[in-house]
Amino acid sequence: MFSSLAKADFDVVLLAMKEVSFLPGEQIIKEGDDGDFLCLIEEGNPECKKLIDGEEKVVKKCAPGDIFGELALLYNAKRAASVYATDKCVAWQLDRETFNHIVKEAASRHTGKYVDLLEKVTIFFSLDDYQRVQVSDALKSQTFEKDALVIQQGDEGHDFYIVEEGSLVALKQRDGSEPVEVMQYSAGNYFGELAMLRDEPRAASVKVTSDTAKVLSLDRRSFERLLGPLRELLLKKAVEYT
Repeated sequence: MFSSLAKADFDVVLLAMKEVSFLPGEQIIKEGDDGDFLCLIEEGNPECKKLIDGEEKVVKKCAPGDIFGELALLYNAKRAASVYATDKCVAWQLDRETFNHIVKEAASRHTGKYVDLLEKVTIFFSLDDYQRVQVSDALKSQTFEKDALVIQQGDEGHDFYIVEEGSLVALKQRDGSEPVEVMQYSAGNYFGELAMLRDEPRAASVKVTSDTAKVLSLDRRSFERLLGPLRELLLKKAVEYT
């Protein structure tokens, strides 16, 4: 969220943040309230809960380095979920005024662009708007040149990828033979989930075939935290690789 800020703006944000702490069980944010701050977690693992069918259910488990409370500020909306401290929580709070003046425009461009892409990816159709925004906030953009290997067969899997631009192919090598093309990817396709789901080495290499390709990556921790509800669907789709 803050990566696109100029250094001067980044310094202003740092100075505007204030340290806050919460006890286990304390409610930090209440669903439906107006939002006037966001929090960057330094310590603790708060949980985000939404009222679903009359019952509060956990929709996200946070960890140090995560941000919560930004959605109400980004979209000038009511709080989309409640947040509770599950243990001692220390966070850095940024007020709405500073956010609106310095962060909002850059953050809105980043989040909105990626949410639009996620809405076109079939595997994310079952996610609600809140969950898509959470995923988009965690995505990192990378650009690769033609013939570059984004992932290599046999390597450990640390990231999940979504194609933003360009074309790529999956190449699988069996018993020392020449690699064989097993899949093609274009904008809106995804790959790299198999090694993460099964905790196994990469089952295939993925190579860029266009002049350049831009992909969005999601690290393992974010993948497991944010895409947990899609695990069974991802496993079902993963048989296409084997």
